[in-house]
Amino acid sequence: MKILRPLTIGLLSLSIAISLFIGYSDHSMKQTIQGFEQRIISSAKSFSLPDAAEIQALPQPVQRYFAFTFPNGFPEQKQYVVVKMQGMFRRPLTQSFEPTTARQVASFTRPDMVFSASTPIFGPIWADVYDRFIEGEMQMEAKLLSAFSVVHEDKNPSLNQISLRRWLLESPTYPMALLPGGIVTWHAIDDTHALAVASAYGIKAELMATFGPNGELLSFDATKPGDLTTPYHGSGERVSRSDFQLVNNIRLPMSFEISRVGKDAIAHPFWRAKITDIHFAP
Repeated sequence: MKILRPLTIGLLSLSIAISLFIGYSDHSMKQTIQGFEQRIISSAKSFSLPDAAEIQALPQPVQRYFAFTFPNGFPEQKQYVVVKMQGMFRRPLTQSFEPTTARQVASFTRPDMVFSASTPIFGPIWADVYDRFIEGEMQMEAKLLSAFSVVHEDKNPSLNQISLRRWLLESPTYPMALLPGGIVTWHAIDDTHALAVASAYGIKAELMATFGPNGELLSFDATKPGDLTTPYHGSGERVSRSDFQLVNNIRLPMSFEISRVGKDAIAHPFWRAKITDIHFAP
């Protein structure tokens, strides 16, 4: 009994110390993410409304897309969006999907964004992750229990370009960013396709858009295959969208699936989710 008592006290003290460390780490990571979000919010600016001539100069499927998306005219004085999502996520180089909640803050006139998510790993163990792209530089971090880093990627030309493509791939949830006069230009392909090119910070990224019969933007596809062996998904190479709903006079896709696509052109989904809340500000 004399031996068990100090052992019990020691184990209890260790448990308390670990809990305090994880709690501190969780708070610290949340503060880091909030700091990135605040940088985006503080630098966000309102977009300029296009005139009729700018709209008429767009490829026909893009004109139909804007008519479908903004049925009551273009909104004014919007600078950034906060999106909350919930669905199933597959970690890189794995096969199983796990329930995941996520949050994203993105600017319209600058391709700045931060994505953060939390997903269970095994039992009580979870992972927190964030991707941020601000002023042309990306950073990616994934931590077990918010404390132990398992993925860390810093800015480099390839990842910066992928992050710009990520902002473009996510833009159907903030379609004001796709209007003429911003950083995105549209190039005609045919009656159901157009090429979207984003240019900012000395970087370019492009995606092929496929439009439905009513003008809905059904999917975005990368023009080059991805490397499926990386320890991160990056932007993914394909996103398909559905469940279009009118939100604040903007018709938005509330469901999506993002996939990796390699040289075999086969889609490997990794993030299937629904938007649970979306807020345009100010």
